[in-house]
Amino acid sequence: MRAAAAPTASPSIAENRGKRIGVLIVAYNALTTLARVLDRIPKDVWDNVEEVVVFDDASQDSTYELALGYKSTRGSDKLHVLTHPANLGYGGNQKAGYRYFMERGFDAVVLLHGDGQYAPEVLAHLYHPLVTGEADAVFGSRMMRDYGGPLKGGMPLYKYTGNRILTLLENRALGMRLTEFHSGYRAYSLAALQQLALDEMTNDFHFDTEIIIKLNHQGFRIREVAIPTYYGGEICYVNGFRYAKDVVRAVHRYRRTVRSVECFPEFREYFIHYPIKESRHSSHSYFLSAAGSNQTILELGCGEGFFTERLAQRGNAVTGVDMLERPRHFESMARYVQADLSRGLGAAIENLRDIRFDKILMMDVLEHLERPERVLEECRTLANEQTQVLVSVPNVANITVRLSLLFGQFHYAERGILDKTHLRFYTRTSARRLIESAGYDVTRQDVTVMPLELVFGWRHDHFLMRLLNGILYAATRLMPGLLGYQLIFHARRRDSR
Repeated sequence: MRAAAAPTASPSIAENRGKRIGVLIVAYNALTTLARVLDRIPKDVWDNVEEVVVFDDASQDSTYELALGYKSTRGSDKLHVLTHPANLGYGGNQKAGYRYFMERGFDAVVLLHGDGQYAPEVLAHLYHPLVTGEADAVFGSRMMRDYGGPLKGGMPLYKYTGNRILTLLENRALGMRLTEFHSGYRAYSLAALQQLALDEMTNDFHFDTEIIIKLNHQGFRIREVAIPTYYGGEICYVNGFRYAKDVVRAVHRYRRTVRSVECFPEFREYFIHYPIKESRHSSHSYFLSAAGSNQTILELGCGEGFFTERLAQRGNAVTGVDMLERPRHFESMARYVQADLSRGLGAAIENLRDIRFDKILMMDVLEHLERPERVLEECRTLANEQTQVLVSVPNVANITVRLSLLFGQFHYAERGILDKTHLRFYTRTSARRLIESAGYDVTRQDVTVMPLELVFGWRHDHFLMRLLNGILYAATRLMPGLLGYQLIFHARRRDSR
């Protein structure tokens, strides 16, 4: 059953405008459909694209031989046929194809299926917004009504319903407004694809979902164009229930990764090891409040500068110190000094002596150092009698660690109190003793609550999150040594007299 006929693109739509365009045809057991797909590619498209490449994914029939025969009989120099010795999967086949075009310096690629499910007649409509610079990715949508809609084109009702439900859920979860997430008819700017980490992405059918997630996360321009719906005698290799489960799982894994709850490999580049904790009574809320505004601040161990950016938004002039060559939020800093704090401030201290600091922040730094007392003593030389020094360290006496020890467990983790990069562990008493022995007077002592938002993956302003956080805060006030997560110390340089 076929929807309204798809019009052939006008010559002006098909123009490549000096761009190198490739067409990637993914094929698996497409013996009965591939020749017809190639026949239906309009002449204007053949004239304007540089290559049409069939990537046969180790078909069990004679798809590869058919494609070679088609190339031989039609004599097209633009048609190329490649095959994989082993099946790479739907996503794996795409990744191989995109690498092929990227390595050859193409500007755009259109993904077309060899099973005839998508109309080659509208192929130019897919790449036109790319060559005109209007979009970085173009998705064909069967849900638009231009060609009569998906049901008129023969899409089974259960697939239509599932498609709409999944698209609704994905739009809400990702903050998008696509009419369809699950069309495989797409065109991409290869400059955009080169900025996506493809290697760890799935080789399965939900690769298409993962690539949308990444394009959206990285702020690329996405446009949809209407395409006709066609369901004929092609063989479908997608298990609908498994596919739906994989799609939901992909979105869930992405959300947990960007919220720094858990790091999943396909979205690893979006994971922040030490994310900003937005909830009240967290270390970041304490430090932000204590830092104030319009202050001159020294932030040791500033990392990529995520917290520095927050400080700068309050009018603070922040000097960041870390071992990175150039932090991500370098522009938020009044000055940046590169130093490996595991060796102390060293020569960098000479670049800091001429600044009168109102606040010196050492947030989750000392536990990573073999000789933390050295950094504390060096900071003392940069402080005057009015400088406020703020220090935070994890509380190894927290109930979670105590229970682990009770059961004979002491497992290091990617982060948290038992972060595998921690070299020192502190209680309230030992941390205070360290600070005072370095020549400071502790003027105030606080503890933070355990970061439930990272445990549950909820937003900090979620009703239940706020309720639980309030209850935990009250309990932590009563038992700070047992329930406190991080220990915060406000200190000043002790009078040398």
